[in-house]
Amino acid sequence: MENMQYAEELVREFLIFRGFTNTLQAFETELCTDIGKGFQVNKILDLIFAVYIPKFQAEKLAGLFSFFKQCFSSWSETTMLDTLLKLEGSVLRCYIVHALQSGRKDKVVEFFGMNGNDLLLKSYDWTPWFAIPYLKNPNMDPQFRVYFSKEWYEALRLSVRNFFSEVFNGTRLPALLKISSEKNTISRLKRDNKHLSLKLSQLQALLEDKEAQLGQSKRSLRATNSSATSSGVEDENLHLSASSEEICSLATSHLGRREQSEECATAEPVKIISGHVKSSSGHDSYSALSLHASYSGIDDAAQGFYGSIIENGREVLGEEEFPEVSIEFQETFLGHTSPITRCRFSASGNNIASASVDGTVRIWTYDSSIPASRNATIYCGAEIMSLDWECKSDRLLLIGTADGGIKAWNVDAKRVVCDLNTTEAFPSVLDLKCSPVEPIFVSAASSQRLGSNSMESLGYASLTVWNMKTWKAMTVLPLGEDPPAITSLCFNHNGKILAASATDGMIHMFDMSAGLQITGWPAHDSAISSLLFGPDETSIFSLGSDGRIFEWSLQNQGRVLWSKTSSRFSDLETSNYYRHEMALDANGRQLLVTSGSVRAPIYQVQGHSKGLRTLPHSAAITTVDWHPTLPIFLTGSADNSVRVTSIS
Repeated sequence: MENMQYAEELVREFLIFRGFTNTLQAFETELCTDIGKGFQVNKILDLIFAVYIPKFQAEKLAGLFSFFKQCFSSWSETTMLDTLLKLEGSVLRCYIVHALQSGRKDKVVEFFGMNGNDLLLKSYDWTPWFAIPYLKNPNMDPQFRVYFSKEWYEALRLSVRNFFSEVFNGTRLPALLKISSEKNTISRLKRDNKHLSLKLSQLQALLEDKEAQLGQSKRSLRATNSSATSSGVEDENLHLSASSEEICSLATSHLGRREQSEECATAEPVKIISGHVKSSSGHDSYSALSLHASYSGIDDAAQGFYGSIIENGREVLGEEEFPEVSIEFQETFLGHTSPITRCRFSASGNNIASASVDGTVRIWTYDSSIPASRNATIYCGAEIMSLDWECKSDRLLLIGTADGGIKAWNVDAKRVVCDLNTTEAFPSVLDLKCSPVEPIFVSAASSQRLGSNSMESLGYASLTVWNMKTWKAMTVLPLGEDPPAITSLCFNHNGKILAASATDGMIHMFDMSAGLQITGWPAHDSAISSLLFGPDETSIFSLGSDGRIFEWSLQNQGRVLWSKTSSRFSDLETSNYYRHEMALDANGRQLLVTSGSVRAPIYQVQGHSKGLRTLPHSAAITTVDWHPTLPIFLTGSADNSVRVTSIS
């Protein structure tokens, strides 16, 4: 009966929810006088032999057995009930014997006065016991002597224990008591499901790698055959030319992995496409940017060199070489029917909002322990361009659409509490941000929507500050004449500073108390698609549509503290339809970036050259977010799925 307490909590919760306060009080009172002791055998034994009998509480002792007889009276088997009646008689005799041994004949007389008639009606075996208070030495009487022995007392205790143990272990549990065990079973099945999903993802990634290697080998074989035919050489064992040997030698010395003779002594034909990069010493040198091997496989050193780049004066791994992130669990949400445009954790991280191109927003949770009462589907009628949760609670979700609509969804009431619209001149709501302190939010709207044109063609910008109590526009932040579209917004921790990025590569900083722009600087040569304050707010991160990432100092304006290039993940064609974005983890050490590939890079910020890569989706990763406190991130994809990934 280990689930009894959990079931009682469920009953309390239900009564409070329904407002049955009188019933709740009666329930609490009954629990205080729970004579069944939750069907726990040891407690029942203590109640009988350590409380009721030693303290001469005959009325409560009889009431206890009456309670159990009511519990078992509905059983089809009469054997158990007959056994209970026999045990009741023995326990009552034990009560009488204990009273006589304690010199309390008055308690025996009182007992027969209260229960005598009932005992005579039940059995004639009780008739001789009415004389026992008047016997001089009942313990010497042949008829009663056995009941005064220690052996009989111990045998009685053992019989009572065995009986109740057998009864309670075989009792059919009420459905309410099964909830806890069923919940544990569901949790175990979900853990197994997560483990199997993880194995499936790993196998899918392995399959993709093998397919890529096979395709590479086929391309190399075709290129080799074509080269052999054009040169009139039929021998399959082609020798490397002197120039190829020289390049291989340079690549070998650059890598420092093997001896030159080992690197270049390959009997299979290798086609090397060379590129021109800067070495750490500042002199030009050749390095292999792409190595295509024949079906026999590529050399280990060449594989290690593939994808490497020179950055900040030293060689680092390219994104393709990033190791796969080590995960604890991964959940995939498949509730959408079109590509994902935005996904966001709520302020607590308990709820997730995800939006898709078809104008649908879904609110859901990945944790089975969190109630699903807030889960909902919101149909907005236009493509979702932006999402943001209220910062102080999980109560409100703001939704910006491509037709100029701004909806405020109350997750508790499950309804739209306000439906706003921008001016006709600015129909596309590119971003929304709630203040972390004040009941206000800022909308960034553009005069053109994101479509077949590039981000630079989004038109002009409008920044509007809205009051979340009156749901009316408070002011429009000044941007000058015909300002380029604002693509991303972010507040600092106290909501006094608002940062905004534009399609002309500018970063603007606003003083929200004064409603004025206080500074700004050109940060990119291309449009900026995403902007984030650093963890200590002494810096700000910007992501350009060309894939360049910069961390800018706010103490020394214009100074770059850290930079990365994710251009290999930023597909230009994808950028025309989706704004690439980035997200920082709670510690500000890992930067997750969207990707035109099926995997997204996770860069280690400051002092770490080696990054990670996510497990693959089946299409481009269009939106990302980190949990506000835990090492858990979201990835939304053009394959219509959203994944929650917990990393170790």
